[in-house]
Amino acid sequence: MRLTLFWERMRQQFGDAYASSVAKDHVLAELDGRTIEQALAEGVPPKKVWQAVVATFDVPSRLR
Repeated sequence: MRLTLFWERMRQQFGDAYASSVAKDHVLAELDGRTIEQALAEGVPPKKVWQAVVATFDVPSRLR
């Protein structure tokens, strides 16, 4: 998964404004207690980060 697709899905799931807030502020256990932004900055592949988002939030099947 490319980073551009990751952010597209984030915006589809949370909306333009809220997607960045979730990425910045929400700590995910699946990412070892990191935020989405922290995980991506530390080199975690976008696909793995997206899988953590799917596991944490109610993401519709069309976006999984």
